[in-house]
Parts: sequence; C-alpha cells; structure tokens
Amino acid sequence: MVEVNKGDDKDRQITLVDDQGNEELYEILFTFHSDDYDKSYVLLYPAAVGEGEDIEVQAFSYDADDAGDVTSSDLHEITSDEEWDMVQGVLNTFLDDDRLSGE
Repeated sequence: MVEVNKGDDKDRQITLVDDQGNEELYEILFTFHSDDYDKSYVLLYPAAVGEGEDIEVQAFSYDADDAGDVTSSDLHEITSDEEWDMVQGVLNTFLDDDRLSGE
C-alpha cells in the first residue's frame, strides 16, 4: 500500500547541498510511504524551473523527526533497483492521475 501526501505549501521546500557545497532549493512534489519497504519517500524538483521546462525529479527515502519535519540530512539515496522501480511506478501513477497531481 502506498499513501501519497501532497502536504501544505509552507512545508513544500527543502535545500539540498551537493558535493561541492552548492545549495539548491527544491520543491517537494509529494511524499509517500511504502508498506513493502517500510520506508517513507520524498520526490523533489528544482524550485528554479521555469514554466514549460522539463524537470528532473529526484527521489529519496527519508526519516522524519518527532515533529514530522525533514531536513536534507534525513534524506537517503535509493540504491536498490527494485526500490527505484517502485518509486518510478508511484511517480507515473501520480503524473497520470489528475486527482493526485492537482490538475
């Protein structure tokens, strides 16, 4: 079972820092929990993307703190091909379902 949470607008941004120390602001597309992997996931896209531009969605598993907040240090790379396939399937469902994507 997968539960998708679109969240509130005020909690929809996170800053990621790359290997060179560069910071980039990302918008949270949505979060979901997978019972199969017993993990929560977040899908992000760059906040600086203009309308009509292709976006690259990034996905991470995450651990929220007791208040439910997530910082970049709580994000974990997805290393399993099976997990990536599951995340891609959830993203495709999200993009294909007007009720979930808010269109």
